[in-house]
Amino acid sequence: MHDALPLLMVPGLLCDARVFEPQSASLANVIALAGHGTRDSLGEMADAILADSPPRFALLGHSMGARVAMEIWRRAPERIDRLALVSTGTHLPREGEAAKRHELLDLGRCEGAGALVDAWLPPMFAPAHRGDAALVNPIRTMCVEQGVDAYAAQIAALLTRPEIDSLLPAIGVPVLVAVGEHDGWATPEQHAAFAARIPGATLTIIPGAGHMLPVEAPGPFNAAIRDWLAAPSSTGDA
Repeated sequence: MHDALPLLMVPGLLCDARVFEPQSASLANVIALAGHGTRDSLGEMADAILADSPPRFALLGHSMGARVAMEIWRRAPERIDRLALVSTGTHLPREGEAAKRHELLDLGRCEGAGALVDAWLPPMFAPAHRGDAALVNPIRTMCVEQGVDAYAAQIAALLTRPEIDSLLPAIGVPVLVAVGEHDGWATPEQHAAFAARIPGATLTIIPGAGHMLPVEAPGPFNAAIRDWLAAPSSTGDA
């Protein structure tokens, strides 16, 4: 890949560029994108990113951000040099998902963003990291600052997400599928299943990490990103 090609990093639910601080500090040409605010469709999120992005780029999405990345791929595959799908899934909403998300929304409406985040966030970390205040507190602050209205809009986007499984076999660029070993929200088994449907995809399971992989294991995660960026592109660039 050309060294100057930018790497767009798309955050997930209740996250913004702060979730990618370890990558921004260590990798070249990173554009860590802002949060999605109160946009209530993945397509709208994708359109907003495309309207403000360079003509061609590498694209990495984390969690909900990976679903946004797939919507960017749906719209403009010719602009994407390579794709990374991190801590995510490709399935449509499952039984009970809407109820669980709305239960958290009701908690936030009644008790505030702090209560919502305190109920939602801890399982996003590996068990060994949940008591690490230096790691968890900055992410908690980031999520609380997004607010209840952003949570409401973003879960509406997730609950109306379009089908993407049919897109996977046609992806013709280098693909990294990465997940934390202890991700209980989007499991390694789930990642292995959809990675197998993407031609030539590289599956990387990061030891010791949970769903908040970019901050939980930045060293191994950054190494996986570097290897992915070094792979020859679909156009033969190195």
